[in-house]
Amino acid sequence: MANEFLYPAEPLHPAAKPLPPKKGEQPVPPPAHSVWFTHDPAIYHDPVSKDYFLYCTEAKCLRSHDLITWETLEHAVKEPPAEAVSWTDSKAIWAPDIVKVGDEYRLYCSNSSFGSQKSCIFLAVSDRAEGPFTPKGIVFKSKPGMHVNAIDANIVEDVRDGRQFLVYGSFWGGCHMVELNKETGYTLEEDPGEGICVACRPMWADGAIEGPYIIYHPDTNYYYLFVSYASLRSDYNIRVGRSRNITGPYLDANGRAMTDLTDDDNTVGYMLSCGYKFDMDPVGFMGPGHNSVLRDFDDNWYLVCHIREHNFRGGEPSTLHIRKMLWTEDGWPVVSPEIYTGETQQPMPIELIPGEYERIKLQPMVPQGMLNSVRMQFDANGHGMMAHSIHFQWEMTDPYTVKVSYANTTEYLKFLPAWDYEEWKPTLVFTGTDQKHIAIWGKKYSV
Repeated sequence: MANEFLYPAEPLHPAAKPLPPKKGEQPVPPPAHSVWFTHDPAIYHDPVSKDYFLYCTEAKCLRSHDLITWETLEHAVKEPPAEAVSWTDSKAIWAPDIVKVGDEYRLYCSNSSFGSQKSCIFLAVSDRAEGPFTPKGIVFKSKPGMHVNAIDANIVEDVRDGRQFLVYGSFWGGCHMVELNKETGYTLEEDPGEGICVACRPMWADGAIEGPYIIYHPDTNYYYLFVSYASLRSDYNIRVGRSRNITGPYLDANGRAMTDLTDDDNTVGYMLSCGYKFDMDPVGFMGPGHNSVLRDFDDNWYLVCHIREHNFRGGEPSTLHIRKMLWTEDGWPVVSPEIYTGETQQPMPIELIPGEYERIKLQPMVPQGMLNSVRMQFDANGHGMMAHSIHFQWEMTDPYTVKVSYANTTEYLKFLPAWDYEEWKPTLVFTGTDQKHIAIWGKKYSV
């Protein structure tokens, strides 16, 4: 039976990182297939071409047929419309998001400068997913003194009545949403105000929340709100809340509102991903965030985000990570600890489970520092040990899931094959949560 289990093949490319320039020389641009310098990625599966597209800061556009190998295209938008530049005094284009209405592709882009609240979100349109997109006009804007900052657009539609909403926001008063006119692509009201607050953080944490992304899951009948906490230069991490209604309130896995300002220990919001380091990785990764989520035409789910190699000074360029997303029995997302390389979830032969693993528990911290792996040994007799001191029992509860028990803790871990980017070989990984909804990652040392 073990021979029937399929591991992903070796990737055709190693997501090549550009070499740093020598003293006095100009930086070397990354190879055409490289996903380094990819920031604020919005994923899109085009129903016409069936290709996958990424739209990123600087209006960078990439295309893929398999979510693994990416081709860099021309910039989706050359520059913001004149009225946007006049408002922000900047030509910077950040964090696009796309929606298709009829035959028109609409790209919503942020225009601002770093740290400024005089910002706007503008609309650009095209008849093709790859563009070029023609800039049209300002959809929403903010100025100093307002409670919000008009960047980081995401477009989401109510599955019940077809109404369309713009979700936006960075720092200041948090993330908000306003209703759009689906016919025009602009706000339904000429002056919509700040809209409805869907997530915010206390000022002791610098109000540090941004990059909202909402997606509906038809199987659970929930809308899921993904947001990024903290600083993209250090302790960025991804949190999740959900709601039966598109406008909220969004609650985390322990029933706390994503707008709860009494969060005094950084535990509001179910933490899906954060900075981490596996034992065999000399560097580790920090700052996963500004994510988007893909449910493709075959009902596969993926988390897409930018991330950096660990560097305390935050000088590393961002790169792209795509991870396979699974769902817990009580309807919360979990993601693979390894980058997606075409693996599929499949029944797990029980004889493949025993062995030695690296394990990381994604425990919220203040601030959210790097989390390091510890050893975890699964024995063939249903017992095991963590970090050479914690004894546990394990059993399979279904063809994909292992239940781990110790003290008063119960964990449900979903196993699947993956490509080990640190060791450059196939391996087994697991992802899941405990009964307190703390996420857990792990991978096997050898297969």
